[in-house]
Amino acid sequence: MSIFGITMIRSAIAGNVDLEEAVQRQIIFAMIGFVVIFIASIIDYHLWASVSRPLYLITAIFLGALTIAGQALYGSARWFDTGVILIQPSEIAKIVVILVLAEFFSRNQEKIGNLWWVGQSLLYTLGIVIWILLQPNLSTSLVILVIWFSLLWASGLRLSHLLIFVAGGVTLPFVAFPFLEEYQQRRILNFLFPDPTASYGENYNIQQALISIGSGGWFGKGYFQGTQIHLRFLKVRWSDFIFSGTAEEFGFVGSVILMLLLMFVVYRCLRAARLSRDTYGALICYGVAVLLAFQGFVNIGVNLKLLPATGLPLPFISYGGSSLLSLLLGIGLVESVIIRHKSLEF
Repeated sequence: MSIFGITMIRSAIAGNVDLEEAVQRQIIFAMIGFVVIFIASIIDYHLWASVSRPLYLITAIFLGALTIAGQALYGSARWFDTGVILIQPSEIAKIVVILVLAEFFSRNQEKIGNLWWVGQSLLYTLGIVIWILLQPNLSTSLVILVIWFSLLWASGLRLSHLLIFVAGGVTLPFVAFPFLEEYQQRRILNFLFPDPTASYGENYNIQQALISIGSGGWFGKGYFQGTQIHLRFLKVRWSDFIFSGTAEEFGFVGSVILMLLLMFVVYRCLRAARLSRDTYGALICYGVAVLLAFQGFVNIGVNLKLLPATGLPLPFISYGGSSLLSLLLGIGLVESVIIRHKSLEF
């Protein structure tokens, strides 16, 4: 999937000189990521339990420094510019949150019926989420909250408490809407109440994405033959809307194969969770599975106009070094769990 993603990015840049180095950068991150998989699989995943709190503090400090400095200098910021590459700490924060919450829930599983401990886990999560929200980055914040709730549920949340959280989740969008940025409010309103006569502005990207998907037909126009891509009607086609570009060049069949591959990876993560020798390892695998499934579902849903526009990448496919590296690190953690699912016998 990573190799296919690099291939699609090469087509999606469509000769844009400002993006001509994107393919090389993605290749470099992919190579680093595969080394990370190997290293993470060698390291016993239990080691992360002992360093999860320092990792949490370091991540929170980096996110806080980035947010404060970014708002002071530019109005917003999501990346550290090292002079060579841009690093997005919020992508790494997703994996850190999985490790921290997996350790917390596995250590306090017998207390899961106590709302105080549930609230404490939420505070751990908000300690990361609040800095990401201030960037502002609503989509990543939602991913982390979904991971928190999923791990909480997997840990044995009571049905009565589950209903409380469901009720809170239903009312949260109405409470939070007035506090969103103006462009975020416009995205939601345009999704709920679209203007059928508008072919520009907020609706343009979604309309071009649907045209790209529909023009691909059953088998697509062929690699490097997508007109919506290479005439540059489709915007952000190397990242947010790379699924639409894939549908145009590889058609319905190619898109379904891509989705099945992602579902297969998610299934293998869930299988590793089931086979894990302890709760901590199982929750790590569950967290990575939820991360991949939720991001994939939202990205494809946005491309199909089933969800409001977000900036979530399609796992392993969309351009973005930090995103690819964090996902491959997650795969490495799952590998570490499955390698050690049985006791060593001598």
